[in-house]
Amino acid sequence: MNRSVNRRSFLRSSALAGGAAAIGSGLLGSRPVQAQDDDDRDRNRGGLTRGDVAILRFLAAAELIESDLWQQYTELGGVSSDGSTNPYQAAFEVLDGDGPQYITSNTTDEISHETFLNAYLESKGEEPVNLDEFRTLQGSQATGAQNIGRLTNLMNLTVDTSWYIRYRSTTNPDFGATYPQAITLAHVTAIPRNDNDFNNQQHIQAIANTAAFHFGMIEQAGSSLYSALGQKATSAEVLEIIFAIGGDEVAHFLEWVDFAGNGVQQPVAPFTDPTNGLTFPDFNAKGDPLFQTNLIFPVPCEFISPKLPKCAVIRPVTDRFGGALAAANGLIGSNLFMGQSKRFLNTLKLMALEADAARRGHF
Repeated sequence: MNRSVNRRSFLRSSALAGGAAAIGSGLLGSRPVQAQDDDDRDRNRGGLTRGDVAILRFLAAAELIESDLWQQYTELGGVSSDGSTNPYQAAFEVLDGDGPQYITSNTTDEISHETFLNAYLESKGEEPVNLDEFRTLQGSQATGAQNIGRLTNLMNLTVDTSWYIRYRSTTNPDFGATYPQAITLAHVTAIPRNDNDFNNQQHIQAIANTAAFHFGMIEQAGSSLYSALGQKATSAEVLEIIFAIGGDEVAHFLEWVDFAGNGVQQPVAPFTDPTNGLTFPDFNAKGDPLFQTNLIFPVPCEFISPKLPKCAVIRPVTDRFGGALAAANGLIGSNLFMGQSKRFLNTLKLMALEADAARRGHF
């Protein structure tokens, strides 16, 4: 976004303007969204710049979304309080004996992130982000799932699996590189929809494998998001928050890289879901290092300049590919919000635009 374009002129010309006018409270707390000049936007509030507040607010919204989807995974695939194991949990244990514990721990982390970010906003005199009015989606009806409204839909996902190839490549999307899908997962469920999905072992294993690749997609996106937005923060304390939470997102991602790879190698793969024909091949049989399942750390790639030595890094980390709007569009494109209102989608995009518009040093 050009620095000379202020929020007023942007909102007037944006296709989101109609949706933004109707937002009111909801996602942005009790402060209404309205066009404001740059000098007002960048004015200090509670020691934070407008840009820092916008960054924290979008991250809080992203963590609320993550908490919602991870809670659904935990209810059905995490550690059971009574020690029992359903077929979905057993399928995760095929990928890693500690799979249910990892899912539960990841969920606990995401809840701590959104709770902390909202509390920090309040401590600075800012409104916390509240998504409760958008918890309207029907979740799984399988035994173990809570019958409550959800923000996200995990039952018709199109999972972007290109991250698996990207992190084994020496190229970088920030320099224009593109990647194929490691495996096509289009319009598939990542959680059992009802108890019928428990009845076929290969079918429930395919659902767990889909979830494993979705775990990696979500957490690598979070890693890039925190890295991209950290470059915009002005407050040293806000930067400390972004670095610290972003590091935890990276820790999550590396676990799920290994986890997803376990579903596409022997003895699990190859196999085919008999209910829909979804096939998980043995990636190692390809003999291609871009699919090698034990390459769980980022391979050194282009960074800063193609003239410099390759470096193992999180990628992408630029606005175009790793910023707030890129993250929002990626989640929307995956059908994660299938059934959500247009108002919710417009609100999320507007918050993303405001976070991406932040510039270091603007007060």
